[in-house]
Amino acid sequence: MKKIVGVRFRTAGKVYYFDPIDFEIKKGDHVIVETARGVEYGTVVGEPREVNDKEIQQPLKPVLRIASERDDEQEKKNKEKEKEAFTICLEKIKKHNLEMKLIDAEYTFDNNKVLFYFTADGRIDFRELVKDLASVFKTRIELRQIGVRDETKIRGGIGICGRPLCCHTHQSDFIPVSIKMAKEQNLSLNPTKISGVCGRLMCCLKYEEDTYEELNRKLPGVGDYVTTSDGLKGEVVGVNVLRQLVRVVVEEGDEKEIHEYKAEELRFKRRHKKEKQLSKEEMKELEVLEKQDKSQGLDN
Repeated sequence: MKKIVGVRFRTAGKVYYFDPIDFEIKKGDHVIVETARGVEYGTVVGEPREVNDKEIQQPLKPVLRIASERDDEQEKKNKEKEKEAFTICLEKIKKHNLEMKLIDAEYTFDNNKVLFYFTADGRIDFRELVKDLASVFKTRIELRQIGVRDETKIRGGIGICGRPLCCHTHQSDFIPVSIKMAKEQNLSLNPTKISGVCGRLMCCLKYEEDTYEELNRKLPGVGDYVTTSDGLKGEVVGVNVLRQLVRVVVEEGDEKEIHEYKAEELRFKRRHKKEKQLSKEEMKELEVLEKQDKSQGLDN
């Protein structure tokens, strides 16, 4: 068994694990660790715990120290320098007439490197830009092209639900999302209504997928024929998944009426589920959404 502690380097970023050694570390502490990018300042996201050696990705690097007041001040200064670096980089991009959109600037804690994140429609030859930036900052420069989901994760915003974006507040990794999830939840398949701020399918479609799949298994589909508890037969014209209610057109004498039943009051063999009718334009947009590759996400 090995003791580990999880550390995060940016809001809602990935969690990386380190050896706490003999430090008395608790959740919320700031620590200084060494990463592939250099020395970094991170936040502990959980209490130290023990795991099997097989579960650890070797080599497990140690925590260098718990952050001191001096380290906290250094981190604050770095944040201020990042704002200045962002402005300077914008000017240099304009000077070199490059078709790229600068998203963020980030210093490593030891100031050994400055990273600039940007988006662009295609490949960008930024070699001259890097040289120009290096002459200004006198340190290593790295330009990293990211996707639209990463851009949204960094910048944040408000979703259609009226709340701050999940990817910016608590979601560490991007999760695979599909049109099937929207269908399962009986949502509108209009691409504009199931796409997030980034233009990709909303990540939150994944959250209730398992619940809807389980509930839908207990329900007939629209268009199925059912037998009610009082012996009547009819066709399903609507379902309420969360309340487990089914609307059925039944024949009573010479008349047809719509009645609502609880799912457990019906006997049925589910045969099909009618798909929502979409326009050609909506179908094309959905095909594009489904073909888009899932963003890999930021290292931190």
